[in-house]
Amino acid sequence: MSHWLPAPLHRAALRCAHALRKHWWRIARPHVAGCSVIGLDERGRVLLVRHSYGLGCWTLPGGGLGRKEAPAVAAAREWREEIGCDLSGMRALGVLDHRLHGARNTVHLFAGTIAGQPRADGREIVEIGLFARDALPEARSRAVDERLALLARDAR
Repeated sequence: MSHWLPAPLHRAALRCAHALRKHWWRIARPHVAGCSVIGLDERGRVLLVRHSYGLGCWTLPGGGLGRKEAPAVAAAREWREEIGCDLSGMRALGVLDHRLHGARNTVHLFAGTIAGQPRADGREIVEIGLFARDALPEARSRAVDERLALLARDAR
């Protein structure tokens, strides 16, 4: 999708594409690969986003890997596209495998420090929030807790 499309129409197209993708995954059961990024500010708060599609809960930024795209390159690209600023000191935390709408989903997890001012694009990302780890929003993806546990394990 391009930015020539008005934002409300772009959001509607994303919701439609997401619904079609979920149906396709349930039928085809492909192996998909993606990345997820934990961004922390200077106070140690976690950056979470709400997408314009899906369940509307808070989640970590991330997305799919392009064909032959290295996971670290995809993570940096997804962060930049979704958050609009850089991430410094990005490091790999691990690889997770789970089911997502019937598909086998391999997620490469990265973490780093927010470098710049995060901003939602109002299209794919409708809201960005910074949360203390002991004050995360209740309406969050279960994956957030699982992935933050890996960050805590990495810190030890």
